[in-house]
Amino acid sequence: MSVEDHLRRAEELLAKLEATRDELERLAGDEPDAERAVEVLQELAELAKQVEQELARARRESEE
Repeated sequence: MSVEDHLRRAEELLAKLEATRDELERLAGDEPDAERAVEVLQELAELAKQVEQELARARRESEE
C-alpha cells in the first residue's frame, strides 16, 4: 500500500473512532449501561491501536 492509502485508512479509522466516542457520550447521557460502556471503551482502544498502526505503516513507507 502507498503512503496515501495508509493515511486514507487512518482517516477512515479516525471517523469510526469519533462515531464510537459519540456513542459513549450518548451512553453517559442515557440510563447508564456499564456493560455496554466497557464494550465501547474496548472498541475505542482497538480503533486507536489500528490508527497508530496505519500511521506507523505510512511513516515506514515514506522513509523507503
